[in-house]
Amino acid sequence: MKSSNNKLIRLIALFKFAKSALLIVVGMSALHLIHKNIAGLSEHWIAKLGLDPGNRYVMRALEKAADLTPDKIRDFGIVSFFYAALFLTEGTGLWLVKRWGEWFSVIITTSLVPVEIYEIYRHPSVIKYLLLIVNIAAVGYLVYRIRNEPAEK
Repeated sequence: MKSSNNKLIRLIALFKFAKSALLIVVGMSALHLIHKNIAGLSEHWIAKLGLDPGNRYVMRALEKAADLTPDKIRDFGIVSFFYAALFLTEGTGLWLVKRWGEWFSVIITTSLVPVEIYEIYRHPSVIKYLLLIVNIAAVGYLVYRIRNEPAEK
């Protein structure tokens, strides 16, 4: 297989590794916050960043922070690690240019597209749209590659 074809696969792998690293940081941060006063920490950071505590978005964030329980925080951390493991597996298979990695990435990424669309529907943002486009483009390329190029030996 041409090395130029592998460059795009490796770029997708790096994207998966970056998402995995971000989720590991999120998971570690969540577990670090178990049994801490989340509302107090939130108020501290709002004051430190100079945000208006009377702002409706800031107030909504404070309300959500006050509703967090140690169990919710722990569950959030565990789910973050689970998804990080999935993305790390995808990235590894793609980096090694393995056919199973391509299939795994197509299946996992495609299964998460409805969740991404739902999140865009609930809270649209440019970043969410860009991530959805990147993920769909990666799946399209991988499907094309699986169908049209022989597997490496």
